This record gives sequence, structure tokens and C-alpha cells, in this order.
Amino acid sequence: MISVLGSGAFGTALAVAFAHSGTSVTLWARNADAAKTMQATRANPRLPGVELPETVSVTADFADALTDVVLLAVPMQKLRGLLETHPELTSRTLIACCKGVELGTQLGPVAVIRDVLPDATPAILTGPSFAADIARGLPTALTLAVSNENTGKALQQRLISPNLRIYRTTDTVGAELGGALKNVIAIACGIAIGAGLGDSARAALMTRGYAEMKRMAQALGAKPDTLSGLSGFGDLTLTCSSEQSRNFSFGLSLGRSDAYDPTVTVEGDATARASLARAKAMQVDMPITQAVVAILDGGLQIRDAMEMLLARPPKEE
Repeated sequence: MISVLGSGAFGTALAVAFAHSGTSVTLWARNADAAKTMQATRANPRLPGVELPETVSVTADFADALTDVVLLAVPMQKLRGLLETHPELTSRTLIACCKGVELGTQLGPVAVIRDVLPDATPAILTGPSFAADIARGLPTALTLAVSNENTGKALQQRLISPNLRIYRTTDTVGAELGGALKNVIAIACGIAIGAGLGDSARAALMTRGYAEMKRMAQALGAKPDTLSGLSGFGDLTLTCSSEQSRNFSFGLSLGRSDAYDPTVTVEGDATARASLARAKAMQVDMPITQAVVAILDGGLQIRDAMEMLLARPPKEE
């Protein structure tokens, strides 16, 4: 048995995928009424047309979710609060399923788990995936990062399902940074497409954004190959090319000067700010991230941002 904390679209999709492999899953919802409704209707309004298998139990009772392996499917900026509120999660295997960098501390999800609950075994499940695809049983591949190789092998076997292929790595730093930083580049790509700058501009932003991701990851001790895998290049490709991506859609709205639903979590917003602060402190060059933050803060117009990036001194690729 495993548990998933967070009954949003992604948490529910993971619960469905694991249940289809024969695993009993407890899905924890913060809202008691929402948990009762999902348990009774066997459906989540955020995933239309997806039926919850009978082996998925939905509850708002946190004690019911205290299995030995717990997946944390909550927004990055809510992760620390959840862990601090529930110290009983200690001494368990905690797998973060969020992507981002924490404002203030500039830590990724694995580092936040270590900071709050040092006796837990932290891991991260990340990579190119949309909740709707996973819930519908469409083929998806993800990266599971955990520092201990034997633990990683055991978890890999436990989480794999017929349509969910999981690769493993011990490079938690690279895996969490790839998943976080690609959201910033996705916002930039959305802005470019929304502003009518074209697909060539998007391709340039993806490529040079990938270079930024690698610079920061390597500066923090990540393995270069990790960013070439699912958690880096793979996730970047998906997130920058589909309107199913919240970060790309958010950027698209900015580029079009349209309003965006403020209730929708856009992890790249906070990640851009936290990453830029860390980049400045470490003297890592991240011009696209800097431009995104300036646009978000209203201090730079989109056309001016593009001109600024194009006017940078010539350099070897």
C-alpha cells in the first residue's frame, strides 16, 4: 500500500496509475467534503471522464495516509507547511511530486524534505507528464531520484505500472532542478508565442534556456547527464510545446495581454524569482530567467526583453 497526499489532478492521476498496477492507494484530500464526494462518486472533477479504481480510497483523515511510502503531490510553495504540520511523516519514504524552488530558502523539494524531516528518506518523481495522460493510461516515462541506489531500485519496482515507465537516478539535485527550471523557460516560450514572436523564437528560448538550466545545475553539483534526461530535456520539451502546461499557458496569456485565472498554480513564477536570486548570489548567468522576472514584475516590456536578449555580446555556443 502507498498513499498520495494531495487530491489535485496530478495526485489523483498518480493514484489511478498505481491502482491499475494492483497497488492499494490511499488518496488524501485536505477538504473533508471533497474527499467524501470523490469517495462516493469515484471521480475527481479535475479529471473529467476518469473513474477511480476500487483500490483507491479517498480520505481526509491524515492518519489513514500514514503508509511507509508517501507521495507528496502538493504545490512546491505548500510543501514545507505540510511537512511542518505533520511531523508524523518522519522515518518514512517521502517522494516529492512537485516541481519548483522554494521562495526564501531557494531549496528544491528533496532539500526541503531533508530540512524539515531529516529522518525521512527523501526522493522525487519528476519528468514530462500531464495528469490527464497518466490518468487515461497513456504511455508516460518519469524519473525517480533518490540518493541511495538500493532504495531507488526497490521504489522503482514498487511504483512502476503498465503504462508508467520509471527510470531511476541517484542525482536528486539534477532531477529537482530540471523539473523546476524548465517551468521558467516554459513561461518565456509562452510569452514569445503569445506576443507573436514565432516558433523560431520559441526554439531559441528552449535551446538557450536549456543551457541556463545546465549551468545552474552543474554549479550546484548535479551530474551533467541528468539534465539530458527525462527530468531535464524531456520535461522542457513537453512543457514548452503544449497549452496543457500551466506555465506555458500563463506565459501565453502574458504575451497576449490576457487575464489568467489567479487560482491556478503556476510554479514557474515563484521558481523564476528564487532561481534568479540564487543565480545572482552564485554569479551564474541566467539572462532568460532574468528577463522573465522583469516581465512578471512589470519592469520590462516583452519586445524590450527580446531586444535585450538578442543584443547580448556574441559568444561561442
